[in-house]
Parts: sequence; structure tokens; C-alpha cells
Amino acid sequence: MILYIIRHGETDWNKTHKVQGRTDIPLNDHGRHLARETAEGMKKLQIDLAYTSPLSRAKETAQIILGDRKIPLIMDRRIEEFSFGSYEGMHCGGEDQDPESVEFNRFFTDTANYIPPNDGETVSHLYERTGEFLQWLCQKEELQDKAILISTHGAAMTALLNRIKGNLSVGRFWKDKVPPNCAVSVVEVVDGNPTIKKEGVIYYKGQGKT
Repeated sequence: MILYIIRHGETDWNKTHKVQGRTDIPLNDHGRHLARETAEGMKKLQIDLAYTSPLSRAKETAQIILGDRKIPLIMDRRIEEFSFGSYEGMHCGGEDQDPESVEFNRFFTDTANYIPPNDGETVSHLYERTGEFLQWLCQKEELQDKAILISTHGAAMTALLNRIKGNLSVGRFWKDKVPPNCAVSVVEVVDGNPTIKKEGVIYYKGQGKT
């Protein structure tokens, strides 16, 4: 089994440093451009089926990558983005940064001490649900000879890759930083055991991460 794990393309909220999480923000024109460039780079790769977060930015990224391939695109909430609850919509950087974003930014700067709002998610829960998805997928006997696209989000993708690396430390969650928009990691699964073969592959030129 080969997994192509991709972060979605850019959105307007990425560009203006607004907390996105589960809020369903679509790709912007530049995000679609990044996805088209990535699709061009991946056009010769075999892809047999695809899983996507239900959020439209991940789903549209997957659709652009798949192009005219007539294969299933399956939505799975276990690879949905991290829920930031009431922090979502807050400006967390740039000229319009909300003064209250200091507590939110612990998610990136001091993850071990990040305290989610009451309607938000914990990093431990993110590890749990993405890990459940990964284990379930890797053990599906009928998919062992398949190549699979997984279209997801920055935090969810990081959780998947950290698990494969054996890093389940909340405090070291961002050890390898946020994956850029449309970055692709290639994972080989043998006898149910995943191994990262390539990480953060970029198929476009210029700036893609905001």
C-alpha cells in the first residue's frame, strides 16, 4: 500500500492569519492554483482511491488532484481538521492580530500547555482519532496493493505523520513544523506497518504556505 497524504491548498483565512479549524472555508484562487500544480506533478502516479476530510477545502483539493480519474472519493471525519472551538475566526497573526490570540498561539508555541476552549478539541483526542483512521486503513487486507490519496489539514496531517514516526508527545507536536499548503508525504505500508518514504514534497514553484 502507498499513501499520498496531502494538506489542502491555501484559503483566504490562511492568507489573513485567521484561525480556521472546523470552520468550512473554501480554497481561494491561489489555493486552486497550488492544487492544479500539484495535480500536474502527480498526474503519472497511480491512485486507486481517495479519502478526504469532509471540509470543502480538503475535498476540492482532492478533486483537483484526482482530475478525470474515475475512482472513489470517500469522506472520513477522522481526518477532519483540529477543532479550535470559539477560537475559530480569530486573527492570530499579522497587522489585525487579536490581543486575545495569545492563549490560542500556545497551540503552536507551547503545545504542552495549550488549553482548548470548552467547545474545542485536545491534541490527545486529535492523535486518537487520526491514529484510529491510520490503523484501520493500514490493516484493510483488500487495500494492501492499492495507492491511496489522503486529503487533510495541517494539524491532522501532522498528527498522522507524528504517529508514523513514533512521536505522540503533545509538547513536541510541531517538532517538524506545519506542512505547507499542498505538501505531499509518501508513506509505504508493508504488513500493516507504515513508513514515511518522502515528506513535504512540493510540486509548485514559489511561495505556497501562508
